[in-house]
Amino acid sequence: MTVPMPSTVTVVMPTYNEAATLREAALGVIAHGYRLLVVDDASPDGTGDLAAGLSREHPRIAVLHRPSKQGLGPAYAAGFAAAVAAGAEIVCEMDADLSHDPAQLPDLVGAAAAGADMVLGSRLVPGGRIVNWSRRRRILSRWGNRYARFALRLPHRDITSGFRAYRAPALVALDPGSCRANGYCFQIELVRRAHEAGLAVVEVPITFTERRAGSSKLGLGIVIEAMSLVTRWGIGLRLRRPRPR
Repeated sequence: MTVPMPSTVTVVMPTYNEAATLREAALGVIAHGYRLLVVDDASPDGTGDLAAGLSREHPRIAVLHRPSKQGLGPAYAAGFAAAVAAGAEIVCEMDADLSHDPAQLPDLVGAAAAGADMVLGSRLVPGGRIVNWSRRRRILSRWGNRYARFALRLPHRDITSGFRAYRAPALVALDPGSCRANGYCFQIELVRRAHEAGLAVVEVPITFTERRAGSSKLGLGIVIEAMSLVTRWGIGLRLRRPRPR
């Protein structure tokens, strides 16, 4: 396996009101020598200003300031495009609330360097764990994953994970900027596209820990969007006629 130069790895981290945890998360990323791109949606709690200060202290940190809260999917799409344009060979995504442990980034990067086009940090494969979630939250997450996997005929276990790595050419081929989902369904949409394109998708176990500060951005509208899009895609998949040979 070829080990990538840390400077060729960029971690994209979208933020909205994550001032309480951003510094620790950011320092955890650059401790590996990776680059960090914070994509802030005009957080009213000063997250954007904090990110700007970190970028002045640490040359491996950059910030993309967006004028308003426009959704998780568009934030990632903008960050991915900027990372690839800057020359990243492997692009990772992770949350800023420390639910994803920066110490596990090398596991994702290593799998991408070994040839995987998309690496899912999985809570649901052997070795994966979820810490401090309520029983209700666990049930919702597992059934959401199961429904999406069934509807879209996907073999992967944790298709809603937001802790991932991509090889840059694969990310370009996936064209995140054209995704329809604005919320967390963006994660499902990229896995769906990767599977349909025949890309190499692997899962590596991670530990997901409930956020220590701030509030979840998972609102009812995001859930409705996900159910609607997944159901529509699933119906389309079953109605699709085989291509003539």
